[in-house]
Amino acid sequence: MGRGRGLRTVVLMSTTGASADPLAALGSLPGVTESVESVRKAVDRVYGHRVMRRRSAAITSEAALRGARGSAALSGADWALEEVRRRSDFGVDGESRVMGAALRLTSEAGQLLSIWRQSPLRVLARLHMVAAARDDGEVGRPRQAGEAVDEPLIELPLPSAEEVAGRLEGLSELIIAGGSAPALVTAAVVHGELLALRPFTSYNGLVARAAERIVLIGSGLDPKSVCPAEVGHAELGRAACLSALDGYASGAPDGMAAWIAHCGKAVELGARESMAVCEALQRGAA
Repeated sequence: MGRGRGLRTVVLMSTTGASADPLAALGSLPGVTESVESVRKAVDRVYGHRVMRRRSAAITSEAALRGARGSAALSGADWALEEVRRRSDFGVDGESRVMGAALRLTSEAGQLLSIWRQSPLRVLARLHMVAAARDDGEVGRPRQAGEAVDEPLIELPLPSAEEVAGRLEGLSELIIAGGSAPALVTAAVVHGELLALRPFTSYNGLVARAAERIVLIGSGLDPKSVCPAEVGHAELGRAACLSALDGYASGAPDGMAAWIAHCGKAVELGARESMAVCEALQRGAA
């Protein structure tokens, strides 16, 4: 099956009798129910930790820092966590700009929850503006025909600007319509579609992971944002991400299920990271 069919396959599944809710149809793919349940248990363990009852703000803050570090690592700025804490020069060179963009996006994501369900394209535009930290004709709008894309992670063929516009509109319609799909499924589709499309001229990976974060928070799965999927994506690594993303882009049901499972594993690893932070705080070691 050809590339670039992820979201189109979701819509096709809804029009061939699988489900009136296209994202819910993905939830019925083999293995997805198990991924959803495993993620829910991992998140619940974090929220059930005794430290969360007293110091949830500290866990949220630490998760944001670690999530930004993980997202930046996948976009080419693989800094040690302590270096991220120590540094303040986030605009000097390529890597520092990437790290600064990741930190800004993590901070901004929580401010956009109320807008996301009504105007996801507006949120994506805002995320790109925050990442780029500049105001010019290329920022905050989908790329146009002939414009180059700077994205160090993704190796899929680049869709045309016309295809990008159509698929972004389709993604927006799915989000606004809502439905019964589990948060993990919606987050994985948003993440995968944005990586496949690379709708902006820069910072697409960072924006895609920030959008995934918004879905996980806004859905109620992780309302305090203490299970940073970005940590898990970085731990799973670039090769695993590319392999799973190939499955999403193929549009094949097993490939899409594998991508959802990949995103689920990333959330679980993020939850594990925050459990370790909770344990450290409980011991007085952090």
